[in-house]
Amino acid sequence: MRRKASLVLLACAVFCAALSPLMRWYAFPRLARIPANQYQDMVLEAKDATLLDYGTMRAKKVPEVTIVQTLKGNVEAAKKIEKTAGRPVVVWDSLSYVQGPDGKMVSKVPERYIFDAHTQDPVHATGETVDGDPVTRQGIEFKWPFLTQKRDYEYFDAQTRTTSPIHYKGTRTFRGLTVYRFEQTVPWTKVPMPKTMPVQGITPETVAKTGTTRWYSTVRTFWVEPVTGAPVYGEEDHKEELRGGTLLGGRDRVTAFAGDVKMREDYIEHTVALVKHNRTLVLLLTSYIPWGSLILGLLLLALSFYLEARSRRPEDPAPAEATEPEPVSA
Repeated sequence: MRRKASLVLLACAVFCAALSPLMRWYAFPRLARIPANQYQDMVLEAKDATLLDYGTMRAKKVPEVTIVQTLKGNVEAAKKIEKTAGRPVVVWDSLSYVQGPDGKMVSKVPERYIFDAHTQDPVHATGETVDGDPVTRQGIEFKWPFLTQKRDYEYFDAQTRTTSPIHYKGTRTFRGLTVYRFEQTVPWTKVPMPKTMPVQGITPETVAKTGTTRWYSTVRTFWVEPVTGAPVYGEEDHKEELRGGTLLGGRDRVTAFAGDVKMREDYIEHTVALVKHNRTLVLLLTSYIPWGSLILGLLLLALSFYLEARSRRPEDPAPAEATEPEPVSA
Protein backbone atom coordinates (compact mmCIF):
# COMPACT_ATOMS: atom_id res chain seq x y z
CA MET A 1 0.00 0.00 0.00
CA ARG A 2 2.87 2.38 0.81
CA ARG A 3 4.46 1.57 -2.55
CA LYS A 4 1.31 2.62 -4.43
CA ALA A 5 1.00 5.83 -2.41
CA SER A 6 4.62 6.75 -3.11
CA LEU A 7 4.08 6.29 -6.85
CA VAL A 8 0.99 8.51 -6.77
CA LEU A 9 2.90 11.18 -4.86
CA LEU A 10 5.79 10.93 -7.33
CA ALA A 11 3.41 11.50 -10.25
CA CYS A 12 1.92 14.55 -8.49
CA ALA A 13 5.41 15.89 -7.78
CA VAL A 14 6.36 15.61 -11.47
CA PHE A 15 3.13 17.38 -12.47
CA CYS A 16 3.75 20.26 -10.05
CA ALA A 17 7.37 20.60 -11.17
CA ALA A 18 6.29 20.74 -14.82
CA LEU A 19 3.48 23.21 -14.05
CA SER A 20 5.92 25.76 -12.60
CA PRO A 21 7.82 26.67 -15.82
CA LEU A 22 4.69 26.18 -17.94
CA MET A 23 2.84 28.91 -16.01
CA ARG A 24 5.77 31.32 -16.16
CA TRP A 25 7.05 30.83 -19.70
CA TYR A 26 4.02 29.47 -21.60
CA ALA A 27 0.83 30.62 -19.91
CA PHE A 28 2.01 34.08 -18.84
CA PRO A 29 2.74 35.44 -22.35
CA ARG A 30 -0.60 34.08 -23.58
CA LEU A 31 -2.80 35.14 -20.68
CA ALA A 32 -1.27 38.46 -19.60
CA ARG A 33 -2.56 40.66 -22.40
CA ILE A 34 -4.27 44.02 -22.76
CA PRO A 35 -7.93 43.34 -23.70
CA ALA A 36 -8.71 44.38 -27.27
CA ASN A 37 -11.96 46.03 -26.13
CA GLN A 38 -10.49 47.99 -23.21
CA TYR A 39 -11.89 51.46 -22.55
CA GLN A 40 -10.49 53.92 -20.07
CA ASP A 41 -10.48 57.63 -19.49
CA MET A 42 -8.42 59.96 -17.37
CA VAL A 43 -8.77 63.57 -16.32
CA LEU A 44 -5.74 65.80 -15.73
CA GLU A 45 -5.71 69.36 -14.47
CA ALA A 46 -3.37 72.33 -14.61
CA LYS A 47 -4.11 74.78 -11.80
CA ASP A 48 -3.20 78.48 -12.19
CA ALA A 49 -2.16 77.94 -15.79
CA THR A 50 -1.37 80.37 -18.59
CA LEU A 51 -3.60 80.16 -21.66
CA LEU A 52 -3.76 82.08 -24.93
CA ASP A 53 -6.87 84.15 -25.61
CA TYR A 54 -7.29 83.73 -29.36
CA GLY A 55 -9.65 86.70 -29.46
CA THR A 56 -6.95 89.15 -28.35
CA MET A 57 -3.93 86.90 -29.10
CA ARG A 58 -2.61 87.57 -25.60
CA ALA A 59 -1.76 85.11 -22.84
CA LYS A 60 -3.64 85.32 -19.56
CA LYS A 61 -3.72 83.52 -16.23
CA VAL A 62 -6.64 81.14 -15.74
CA PRO A 63 -7.63 79.18 -12.62
CA GLU A 64 -7.68 75.81 -14.34
CA VAL A 65 -7.16 73.97 -17.63
CA THR A 66 -8.59 70.45 -17.94
CA ILE A 67 -7.27 67.67 -20.18
CA VAL A 68 -9.49 64.64 -20.76
CA GLN A 69 -7.73 61.62 -22.25
CA THR A 70 -9.73 58.64 -23.51
CA LEU A 71 -8.47 55.29 -24.81
CA LYS A 72 -10.96 53.07 -26.62
CA GLY A 73 -10.08 49.62 -27.94
CA ASN A 74 -11.08 49.09 -31.58
CA VAL A 75 -11.79 45.36 -31.77
CA GLU A 76 -12.63 45.20 -35.48
CA ALA A 77 -9.45 47.03 -36.49
CA ALA A 78 -7.39 44.78 -34.19
CA LYS A 79 -8.80 41.61 -35.80
CA LYS A 80 -7.90 42.84 -39.30
CA ILE A 81 -4.34 43.74 -38.32
CA GLU A 82 -3.82 40.43 -36.47
CA LYS A 83 -4.37 38.51 -39.72
CA THR A 84 -1.19 39.96 -41.21
CA ALA A 85 0.75 40.68 -38.01
CA GLY A 86 0.56 37.07 -36.81
CA ARG A 87 0.28 38.05 -33.15
CA PRO A 88 -2.36 39.48 -30.78
CA VAL A 89 -2.76 43.19 -31.40
CA VAL A 90 -4.52 46.03 -29.60
CA VAL A 91 -5.72 49.14 -31.41
CA TRP A 92 -6.38 52.15 -29.21
CA ASP A 93 -8.29 55.09 -30.64
CA SER A 94 -7.38 57.86 -28.23
CA LEU A 95 -8.38 61.49 -27.87
CA SER A 96 -6.70 64.25 -25.89
CA TYR A 97 -9.29 66.98 -25.32
CA VAL A 98 -8.18 70.26 -23.71
CA GLN A 99 -10.72 72.74 -22.36
CA GLY A 100 -10.41 76.08 -20.61
CA PRO A 101 -12.07 77.19 -17.35
CA ASP A 102 -15.19 78.19 -19.28
CA GLY A 103 -15.59 74.65 -20.62
CA LYS A 104 -14.80 75.67 -24.20
CA MET A 105 -12.50 73.54 -26.32
CA VAL A 106 -8.87 74.66 -26.56
CA SER A 107 -7.63 71.77 -28.68
CA LYS A 108 -8.34 68.14 -29.42
CA VAL A 109 -5.86 65.68 -30.86
CA PRO A 110 -6.95 62.15 -31.88
CA GLU A 111 -4.50 59.26 -32.15
CA ARG A 112 -4.52 55.65 -33.28
CA TYR A 113 -2.00 53.57 -31.37
CA ILE A 114 -1.35 49.96 -32.47
CA PHE A 115 0.71 47.64 -30.27
CA ASP A 116 1.39 44.05 -29.22
CA ALA A 117 -1.13 42.94 -26.59
CA HIS A 118 1.54 41.35 -24.35
CA THR A 119 4.85 43.15 -24.94
CA GLN A 120 3.41 46.62 -25.72
CA ASP A 121 5.84 46.88 -28.65
CA PRO A 122 4.42 49.06 -31.45
CA VAL A 123 2.91 47.27 -34.45
CA HIS A 124 3.15 49.24 -37.68
CA ALA A 125 0.03 49.11 -39.81
CA THR A 126 -2.15 51.36 -41.92
CA GLY A 127 -4.04 53.80 -39.72
CA GLU A 128 -1.25 54.48 -37.23
CA THR A 129 -1.72 58.24 -36.86
CA VAL A 130 -1.49 61.33 -34.68
CA ASP A 131 -4.04 64.06 -35.45
CA GLY A 132 -4.63 62.48 -38.85
CA ASP A 133 -0.93 62.42 -39.79
CA PRO A 134 0.61 58.98 -40.49
CA VAL A 135 3.36 58.08 -38.02
CA THR A 136 5.68 55.15 -37.41
CA ARG A 137 6.04 54.84 -33.66
CA GLN A 138 9.13 53.50 -31.99
CA GLY A 139 9.13 52.68 -28.30
CA ILE A 140 6.23 52.65 -25.87
CA GLU A 141 3.39 55.09 -25.25
CA PHE A 142 0.78 55.23 -22.47
CA LYS A 143 1.88 51.92 -20.86
CA TRP A 144 5.09 50.14 -19.91
CA PRO A 145 5.61 46.37 -20.48
CA PHE A 146 4.60 43.80 -17.92
CA LEU A 147 7.44 43.23 -15.42
CA THR A 148 8.98 46.66 -16.04
CA GLN A 149 12.73 46.81 -15.47
CA LYS A 150 14.85 49.43 -13.70
CA ARG A 151 16.22 50.90 -16.92
CA ASP A 152 15.58 53.55 -19.53
CA TYR A 153 12.92 52.98 -22.21
CA GLU A 154 12.21 54.58 -25.56
CA TYR A 155 9.03 56.69 -25.28
CA PHE A 156 7.02 58.20 -28.14
CA ASP A 157 6.01 61.86 -27.88
CA ALA A 158 2.81 62.57 -29.82
CA GLN A 159 3.38 66.33 -30.10
CA THR A 160 6.77 66.08 -31.83
CA ARG A 161 6.02 62.67 -33.46
CA THR A 162 9.47 61.54 -32.28
CA THR A 163 10.90 58.99 -29.84
CA SER A 164 13.49 59.67 -27.16
CA PRO A 165 14.59 57.97 -23.92
CA ILE A 166 12.52 58.18 -20.78
CA HIS A 167 14.91 57.66 -17.88
CA TYR A 168 14.52 55.50 -14.78
CA LYS A 169 14.95 57.82 -11.79
CA GLY A 170 14.48 55.54 -8.81
CA THR A 171 12.02 53.51 -6.74
CA ARG A 172 9.52 54.83 -4.22
CA THR A 173 6.24 53.96 -2.51
CA PHE A 174 3.03 55.53 -3.82
CA ARG A 175 -0.36 54.88 -2.16
CA GLY A 176 0.86 51.53 -0.82
CA LEU A 177 2.45 50.40 -4.10
CA THR A 178 6.12 50.10 -4.96
CA VAL A 179 6.59 52.15 -8.13
CA TYR A 180 9.38 53.12 -10.51
CA ARG A 181 9.78 56.79 -11.37
CA PHE A 182 10.51 57.67 -15.01
CA GLU A 183 11.24 61.11 -16.43
CA GLN A 184 11.55 62.45 -19.98
CA THR A 185 12.55 65.96 -21.08
CA VAL A 186 11.49 67.15 -24.51
CA PRO A 187 13.41 70.34 -25.42
CA TRP A 188 11.81 73.21 -27.32
CA THR A 189 10.74 71.74 -30.66
CA LYS A 190 8.75 73.11 -33.56
CA VAL A 191 5.53 71.09 -33.83
CA PRO A 192 2.48 71.10 -36.13
CA MET A 193 -0.56 73.19 -35.37
CA PRO A 194 -3.58 71.12 -34.22
CA LYS A 195 -5.98 70.31 -37.04
CA THR A 196 -8.89 71.53 -34.88
CA MET A 197 -8.45 75.12 -33.68
CA PRO A 198 -10.50 76.82 -30.93
CA VAL A 199 -11.61 79.71 -33.14
CA GLN A 200 -13.86 79.17 -36.12
CA GLY A 201 -12.21 80.18 -39.39
CA ILE A 202 -8.66 79.69 -38.13
CA THR A 203 -6.95 76.61 -39.56
CA PRO A 204 -3.36 75.37 -39.61
CA GLU A 205 -3.18 76.55 -43.21
CA THR A 206 -4.26 80.11 -42.42
CA VAL A 207 -1.81 80.27 -39.51
CA ALA A 208 0.99 78.99 -41.73
CA LYS A 209 0.35 81.81 -44.21
CA THR A 210 1.07 84.36 -41.47
CA GLY A 211 4.48 82.81 -40.80
CA THR A 212 3.60 81.99 -37.18
CA THR A 213 4.89 78.67 -35.87
CA ARG A 214 4.06 76.56 -32.83
CA TRP A 215 6.74 75.36 -30.39
CA TYR A 216 6.50 72.90 -27.52
CA SER A 217 8.53 71.66 -24.56
CA THR A 218 7.72 69.40 -21.64
CA VAL A 219 9.15 67.51 -18.70
CA ARG A 220 6.96 64.47 -18.07
CA THR A 221 7.13 62.18 -15.07
CA PHE A 222 5.42 58.84 -14.55
CA TRP A 223 5.16 56.60 -11.49
CA VAL A 224 4.87 53.07 -12.91
CA GLU A 225 3.81 49.93 -11.03
CA PRO A 226 6.44 47.46 -12.33
CA VAL A 227 4.47 44.18 -12.25
CA THR A 228 1.64 45.43 -14.49
CA GLY A 229 3.62 48.19 -16.23
CA ALA A 230 0.73 50.58 -15.60
CA PRO A 231 1.34 54.23 -14.64
CA VAL A 232 -0.48 55.03 -11.40
CA TYR A 233 0.36 58.72 -11.48
CA GLY A 234 1.78 61.21 -13.96
CA GLU A 235 2.43 64.90 -14.38
CA GLU A 236 3.93 67.24 -16.98
CA ASP A 237 5.53 70.66 -16.86
CA HIS A 238 3.98 71.55 -20.22
CA LYS A 239 4.77 74.64 -22.31
CA GLU A 240 3.58 75.80 -25.73
CA GLU A 241 4.41 79.00 -27.61
CA LEU A 242 3.49 80.69 -30.87
CA ARG A 243 6.51 82.36 -32.46
CA GLY A 244 7.04 84.94 -35.18
CA GLY A 245 4.82 85.91 -38.07
CA THR A 246 2.23 88.63 -38.52
CA LEU A 247 -0.37 86.86 -36.34
CA LEU A 248 1.41 88.06 -33.19
CA GLY A 249 1.35 91.74 -34.17
CA GLY A 250 5.10 92.20 -34.22
CA ARG A 251 5.81 90.25 -31.04
CA ASP A 252 8.53 87.61 -31.10
CA ARG A 253 6.56 85.01 -29.16
CA VAL A 254 3.47 84.48 -27.01
CA THR A 255 2.60 81.69 -24.58
CA ALA A 256 -0.17 79.46 -25.92
CA PHE A 257 -0.30 77.23 -22.85
CA ALA A 258 1.86 76.73 -19.77
CA GLY A 259 1.04 74.73 -16.69
CA ASP A 260 1.88 71.88 -14.36
CA VAL A 261 -0.48 69.14 -15.54
CA LYS A 262 -1.40 66.51 -12.91
CA MET A 263 -3.85 63.63 -12.60
CA ARG A 264 -7.05 64.50 -10.78
CA GLU A 265 -7.37 62.93 -7.32
CA ASP A 266 -10.43 60.76 -8.03
CA TYR A 267 -8.71 59.25 -11.06
CA ILE A 268 -5.60 58.53 -9.00
CA GLU A 269 -7.69 56.55 -6.49
CA HIS A 270 -9.48 54.63 -9.25
CA THR A 271 -6.22 53.84 -11.07
CA VAL A 272 -4.43 52.64 -7.93
CA ALA A 273 -7.32 50.32 -7.03
CA LEU A 274 -7.44 48.87 -10.55
CA VAL A 275 -3.68 48.35 -10.68
CA LYS A 276 -3.64 46.60 -7.29
CA HIS A 277 -6.25 44.13 -8.58
CA ASN A 278 -4.42 43.49 -11.87
CA ARG A 279 -1.10 43.19 -10.04
CA THR A 280 -2.42 40.19 -8.10
CA LEU A 281 -3.51 38.48 -11.33
CA VAL A 282 -0.11 38.98 -12.95
CA LEU A 283 1.71 37.75 -9.84
CA LEU A 284 -0.40 34.57 -9.90
CA LEU A 285 1.06 33.77 -13.33
CA THR A 286 4.62 34.92 -12.72
CA SER A 287 5.27 34.17 -9.06
CA TYR A 288 2.59 32.68 -6.82
CA ILE A 289 1.62 29.65 -8.94
CA PRO A 290 5.09 28.89 -10.40
CA TRP A 291 6.89 29.06 -7.06
CA GLY A 292 4.03 27.45 -5.18
CA SER A 293 3.92 24.54 -7.64
CA LEU A 294 7.68 24.08 -7.44
CA ILE A 295 7.72 24.05 -3.63
CA LEU A 296 4.72 21.71 -3.48
CA GLY A 297 6.41 19.42 -6.01
CA LEU A 298 9.55 19.21 -3.87
CA LEU A 299 7.50 18.43 -0.77
CA LEU A 300 5.57 15.70 -2.59
CA LEU A 301 8.81 14.27 -3.94
CA ALA A 302 10.33 14.12 -0.45
CA LEU A 303 7.18 12.44 0.90
CA SER A 304 7.23 9.96 -1.97
CA PHE A 305 10.84 9.01 -1.23
CA TYR A 306 10.01 8.64 2.45
CA LEU A 307 7.12 6.24 1.77
CA GLU A 308 9.20 4.31 -0.74
CA ALA A 309 11.94 3.87 1.85
CA ARG A 310 9.41 2.70 4.42
CA SER A 311 7.98 0.15 1.98
CA ARG A 312 11.42 -1.37 1.36
CA ARG A 313 12.31 -1.71 5.09
CA PRO A 314 12.38 -5.40 6.14
CA GLU A 315 9.55 -6.33 8.50
CA ASP A 316 10.30 -7.55 12.01
CA PRO A 317 10.14 -11.40 12.41
CA ALA A 318 6.84 -12.70 13.76
CA PRO A 319 6.97 -13.69 17.45
CA ALA A 320 7.13 -17.46 18.08
CA GLU A 321 3.90 -18.98 19.26
CA ALA A 322 4.01 -20.31 22.83
CA THR A 323 3.29 -24.08 23.02
CA GLU A 324 2.27 -26.02 26.06
CA PRO A 325 4.67 -28.82 27.07
CA GLU A 326 3.56 -32.28 26.08
CA PRO A 327 3.01 -34.76 28.90
CA VAL A 328 5.80 -37.25 29.50
CA SER A 329 4.59 -40.84 29.34
CA ALA A 330 5.76 -43.25 32.07
